[in-house]
Amino acid sequence: MHQSLSRVYCLIATALALVLLGASLNYAQPQQSASAVGQYVGSEACQTCHEEMFNQFKKTPHYVTLTKKDYKPEQQGCESCHGPGSAHVEAGGGAGTIASFKTMSSKQRAETCLKCHAKQDERINFKHSEHQISQVSCDACHSSHTPKFAANLLREETTTLCFSCHGEIRNSFALPFRHKVMEGVLSCTDCHNQHGGFNAQKRLVGTDQSCFKCHTDKQGPFTFEHMAVRIEGCTYCHSPHGSNNPRLLTRNRVQSLCLECHSGAGRLPAGDETPSFHNLATARFQNCTTCHTQIHGSNLNVLFFEQEAPV
Repeated sequence: MHQSLSRVYCLIATALALVLLGASLNYAQPQQSASAVGQYVGSEACQTCHEEMFNQFKKTPHYVTLTKKDYKPEQQGCESCHGPGSAHVEAGGGAGTIASFKTMSSKQRAETCLKCHAKQDERINFKHSEHQISQVSCDACHSSHTPKFAANLLREETTTLCFSCHGEIRNSFALPFRHKVMEGVLSCTDCHNQHGGFNAQKRLVGTDQSCFKCHTDKQGPFTFEHMAVRIEGCTYCHSPHGSNNPRLLTRNRVQSLCLECHSGAGRLPAGDETPSFHNLATARFQNCTTCHTQIHGSNLNVLFFEQEAPV
């Protein structure tokens, strides 16, 4: 009996010893891991050597990470982007002792920014954006240290940044009829989401919704819809950046544009083709919108006339 109890006590003591040993090992492991990656020393330590850069940093929105208590050490100031600074401080500086954007790939630089900014709606799709796919990272347009525009950390004005890559689009704004981007009335980002949209043009919203923000009278819904507008969208008839033709049309004559569909070649359902009495050799029928004034859609007339259709 006594031997049995002794064995039980011995097993319990052994199990307890193993538990305590495991706990001590688990406690020691995080300390070793933290030591291996370095410790956070605070941005004041960075300021000691990088005072000019730190003073610029104080003027940017990122400085709030040092003034509010809501941020953890890994989210504060310089070390939120460059990682723990203890190894860098102990080595007295030098490359390789701290994370540097100069040696990171565009994907790594973007991921550094997205640690904080991925939850913001307009940036949520940046990882799949055309910019990221083309290896254009956040710091191509933004500077955390010396931005020209501190409020949004931009290196230059928006149009200047966009045209530095999209030169072919810049040429469109030199055409006689254009959206007034060069005059500063509009900006590229009024229509396009530079951080990545969910449609082919990377627009802020759906394809035509960008147009409707300004051209609200064309939005509808209409009782009688022009199917070219409904199916093809605004850019089927209009060149959004600029054109040699009035109203940014893709053709130099309205007649030519309309005849791409209304040509009598069977593209439209029976009854919707151009009537036989429309003699295009006469001036009267050479400008379709003289009669069909509500060409984007109408609530009054199935033929898009201005007056209500007779009952």
